[in-house]
Amino acid sequence: MKSEKIIKPASGYLMLLVFFILFIGSIVAMIKLESPLFIISLLASIIMLFGFILVNPNTSKVVLLFGKYIGTIKQNGLYWANPFYTKKKISLRASNFDSERLKVNDKLGNPVMISTILVWRVTDTYKAAFDVDNYENFVRVQTDAAVRKLASMYPYDNFADEGHEEDITLRSSVNEVSETLEKELEERLAIAGIEVLEARIGYLAYAQEIANAMLKRQQATAIVAARHKIVEGAVSMVEMALEELNKKEIIELDEERKAAMVSNLMIVLCGDKDASPVVNTGTLNH
Repeated sequence: MKSEKIIKPASGYLMLLVFFILFIGSIVAMIKLESPLFIISLLASIIMLFGFILVNPNTSKVVLLFGKYIGTIKQNGLYWANPFYTKKKISLRASNFDSERLKVNDKLGNPVMISTILVWRVTDTYKAAFDVDNYENFVRVQTDAAVRKLASMYPYDNFADEGHEEDITLRSSVNEVSETLEKELEERLAIAGIEVLEARIGYLAYAQEIANAMLKRQQATAIVAARHKIVEGAVSMVEMALEELNKKEIIELDEERKAAMVSNLMIVLCGDKDASPVVNTGTLNH
């Protein structure tokens, strides 16, 4: 398989001067000498026009001669080459591609909506021009395929009740997921001579049919986690209170009074609303 070949044709500025001399000279000679032979030189000067090649910064021209690959001009400037060359322009600029939002299933089978933002550029013009049919369309199709594969590799999110809080997820593990996506795209786009500069998830959400249910689950998980922390703190505070009372011998509590005290403190510390204290002026049982 051939590879990219960089060429640099003759300077176009010198040939531009030759063109004007030949073109104007032929016209003047035809008028003064009245000879039709100078029509040949006039036609030759017109044919010369097709040999000029203008290459703008960060662009390239792939040159062919009757279907044969001659080379690629990457250095910007004005050049002149064989007028029968066929020139194909390929941009070397970085391009930004925002894929469509795709509906795919994550690792757990949940339908999610996902899209990616890809920054890429052509590095091998031969592969981009001849190894794929349309390299821009090739980028779009392969990006969609890579996103679908990526979504199936990781879950959208992990919940505390599943016991996989440390696993990589699409929502929380941004750097790891982006690295995987870039690697996958580099392997897919290498055949087209395209370099991946950056790839990351641009949009991520549950599909509409399960969005409300998953939101409720997230809220429930957050509430359970918060309650867990509250109970842990309350038990620690009750334990500290009993130790301090016993240590300083402020009051001697039997098991029944300790149980009542613990119950009251847990209600106060774990309740959603402010407690309404009741002053007991009698004994514990009256």
